[in-house]
Amino acid sequence: MDVYNTIRNNIIQGKYQPGMRLTEENLAQELSLSRTPIREAINQLKSEGLIVPLKRGVSVRDFSKEDIRQIYDLRTLLEGYSAAQAALHRTEEDLLKIRSAYNLYEDAIDTYVKNDFSHIIKIVEMNQQFHEAIINASKNEHIHFHISKVVVVPIVFRSFYWYSEEKLRRSLDYHKIILEAIINQDTERARIAMHEHIFQGRDQVLLHFHELKTMKE
Repeated sequence: MDVYNTIRNNIIQGKYQPGMRLTEENLAQELSLSRTPIREAINQLKSEGLIVPLKRGVSVRDFSKEDIRQIYDLRTLLEGYSAAQAALHRTEEDLLKIRSAYNLYEDAIDTYVKNDFSHIIKIVEMNQQFHEAIINASKNEHIHFHISKVVVVPIVFRSFYWYSEEKLRRSLDYHKIILEAIINQDTERARIAMHEHIFQGRDQVLLHFHELKTMKE
């Protein structure tokens, strides 16, 4: 069993709710494992900011509205810059990877709207793959490091639960605009389109913030 990914997925998918207390003992019992791999996974999740330490044990990280605004606003600056740099520095291999991620994202949306609602995980994964392909195309390792610290996957994951088909298609449209701007080496359009795309995600989470708190309770 991949302990780290098991616990991480339970957090992302909401089995372990924001604010929920976790202990090595309880996790070891639940997963039928010794405490050593649990401890190692917890340390890794701490470094990612998905869980926070308590006096005894840890808890799943919780977020305020201000946390969400700050996280998304910082993402906007970093990923907008990343998209502009990708437009400037991308190679043909980079374009192939970004196009592939775009197509996979479109396929995931098509499957989801055909009533396979379990496919939401695939949508999140393909969305993340698209963004990572752009970050890699920027040719700046420092951008990748800093973005990885502010892309809080549970928030991104839950935001997609509230996307209607129309909003999913709008998200796909933004991906297309960003892709075309990178192909055409239009740095400013790539930056602006990425800004708007991430602000759309931010607004979606803030609109349903009360539901996040209800889910927690």
